[in-house]
Amino acid sequence: MNSANEHVFSHGMRDTRETFVAWNGHPWAVLRGWLALSLAIALTLLCAVWFVAGALTPDITPIHLPGLTEPQGPGDLLPILYRNSLVLALHATACVAGFIAGASMPIAAAQRHGFSRWIHVKAGEFAILFVAAVTLFSLCTQALFLGFQGATIAYQLDISRLVLILTVLPHAIPELTALFLPLAAWLLASRRGEWNQLLAATGLTVALAVPTLVVAATIEVYAWPHILEAVSTVV
Repeated sequence: MNSANEHVFSHGMRDTRETFVAWNGHPWAVLRGWLALSLAIALTLLCAVWFVAGALTPDITPIHLPGLTEPQGPGDLLPILYRNSLVLALHATACVAGFIAGASMPIAAAQRHGFSRWIHVKAGEFAILFVAAVTLFSLCTQALFLGFQGATIAYQLDISRLVLILTVLPHAIPELTALFLPLAAWLLASRRGEWNQLLAATGLTVALAVPTLVVAATIEVYAWPHILEAVSTVV
């Protein structure tokens, strides 16, 4: 059993190294597909936020926005980065689960018999279901959370939902696109049957997402309040 596990591990590492070598020759051909799909998901989520914000009752408790209702500082980046790191970790885990389901489990199952083989086959199927569930959970929870926030901010600043969505675009587009990069990589790989590339895709998408999220959080804390102040008549 140890030799079988070692074989699966070495096979996965070899696939990952070969994937990085292949991508190194034409990185944009890989990145543009991920970016396009991730951007499409981000825009879909923003549309869902607009719809949900109109369906929810806003909170009348006075909002607290650093830079708008109180001075902002570097510490205000931390809650944003913390929330986004959790979402990114969830999406990256789903991408790794896709690698396990599509690339590692079939190799492990082929070297086993009877009940052990059945367990490995079912584990692969479960991993695929897990990724699908994570995708739906992430989209739904973010639409509800951001929609409620949007409804409250729009109501208290006396601006329309559309205007609010426009004000968040400078930071929301890079932020959401970065967050959904791992899921975009998974969706494209699964469609093409390129499961063996998902471990490499996880590392690369996370490496691209982290600095993007820092930049987006900085824009949100230091620039977005001034945009809101410009469009609101009550600030």
